[in-house]
Amino acid sequence: MGAGHDHAVPSAGAAPRDFRRRLWVAFAITATLVIVQAVGAFVTGSLALLTDTAHAVTDASGLLVALIAASLMLRPATAKRTWGFRRIEVIAALAQASLLLVVGTYTAVEGVRRLFEPPEVPAGELLVFGVVGLAANIVAIVILSSSRAANFNMRAAFLEVLNDALGSLGVIVAAIVIATTGFLQADAIAGLFIAALIVPRAFKLMRETGSVLMEFTPQGLDLDAVRAHILELDHVKDVHDLHASTVATGLPTITAHVVVEDECFTDGHAAEVLTSVKECVADHFPVSILHSTFQIETAHIQDSEPSSTRHA
Repeated sequence: MGAGHDHAVPSAGAAPRDFRRRLWVAFAITATLVIVQAVGAFVTGSLALLTDTAHAVTDASGLLVALIAASLMLRPATAKRTWGFRRIEVIAALAQASLLLVVGTYTAVEGVRRLFEPPEVPAGELLVFGVVGLAANIVAIVILSSSRAANFNMRAAFLEVLNDALGSLGVIVAAIVIATTGFLQADAIAGLFIAALIVPRAFKLMRETGSVLMEFTPQGLDLDAVRAHILELDHVKDVHDLHASTVATGLPTITAHVVVEDECFTDGHAAEVLTSVKECVADHFPVSILHSTFQIETAHIQDSEPSSTRHA
């Protein structure tokens, strides 16, 4: 006997369509910024601006990937794709994090080199392009800020734009320092500052999305506590093959085999146990699990299962 809560994939609805509109605007702004900053990097020869341009290219490509993911997430589930394309947002976020890591690593290496061999950088032009970049990124931040917690995809997009805004701020500071003191290494230091912003966030996002793809237990859910709660229910003798994972943002799942007394299948208690187990995992834990599947079985059925397929 098995059962689940809300087996259908939650509807994409209006919210993802709103996310897509926001991503379109942010992508248009960032793509325009790439062109402007690329011209500025060529004119000034600035590492900070070149890095910010590379970061903007990453942002633009990341936002494009996020936009494609947001569109695919609207497709309904089918018999061949039972979760639809819900997990595409996790894959998109992982791709964006990987791109950020590449940009951050390059910036760190080039920044260290330029500390010892600083090139001439025109501070005035650098300041202009830095201000333009910051203004554009602030607009994109405002557009994406209200949706940043919606899923991995939107969070990655928001972080990229936020980091790029901080990078533009670093470009502005470097331009002011060079103009007022002639300290050319300020450009390389600004580049290193941008790298310091990029790399830790990229690693964190890669770790979180990797956990989802590896189907690790959702953060905040203690499976030992889940097992203990189920074992406290009347008529329950054992719990095995207990698994929990996350399909996509807001969609954790849990499955288990629950062993009950033999009499439960003749006195009607099996259905009661099933209801109690579902209510237990839905109400007693910090992670709200609305999609659960449990197999109610007797000890005889448990013993008849191949030992290689049974897990704790």
